Amino acid sequence: MAQRILVILGHPSADSLSAALAQSYKEGAQAAGAQVRLLDLGALAFDPILRAGYRGEQALEPDLQAAQAQITWAEHLVWVYPTWWGAMPALLKGFIDRVFLPGFAFKYRQGSSLWDRLLAGRSAQLLVTMDSPPWYYRWVQHMPGHHQMKKTILEFSGIRPVRVQSFGPVRTADAARRQRWLERARRLGEEAQRSNTPRRCRCTSGRWRSSRRPKALITPRPAAA
Repeated sequence: MAQRILVILGHPSADSLSAALAQSYKEGAQAAGAQVRLLDLGALAFDPILRAGYRGEQALEPDLQAAQAQITWAEHLVWVYPTWWGAMPALLKGFIDRVFLPGFAFKYRQGSSLWDRLLAGRSAQLLVTMDSPPWYYRWVQHMPGHHQMKKTILEFSGIRPVRVQSFGPVRTADAARRQRWLERARRLGEEAQRSNTPRRCRCTSGRWRSSRRPKALITPRPAAA
């Protein structure tokens, strides 16, 4: 079954490593049979500032309405963006502020501190570039941007699992290393579709059937006498 994948490019420049990674991922997933759409945030027309916070309403621009429809359509969200000052660019943060609204991404329960995760049933992949060595970002800086995106945004909204792939250091990477990164992104796209394909097993009747059968359809063995 073709998985519905939405690749979201959070870099403001279409001529960037992030853009190339997004394209490579898209091509890999399509080659494996997935349905893939690309959402380039730098090409959208919207105000990235939540003018009244969450105290008032701010009408969504047509591009943001379309973006919400794309997210609703998708089963797997792929976020591709750079790390600037330890976290995502302002463009991507502004997009999330405007799009992941109460009633769309989550809903607080009346009289409770708990909430409903309205985007549950989806998974995500982060492809994140950085000038720092990924080991330094992880062990010294403790991955603030990864935690923000994974835990406080996506998982808060019900999106899980969220897998992270870091690429860096970009500043000192030569052409050969960048090419390996593009190949890695393509493989991740291929794997995303393949992991969604039901495994099949040979049955005694000679027919092929999925190994992902509901348990209710599996005939129980008779109890031992």
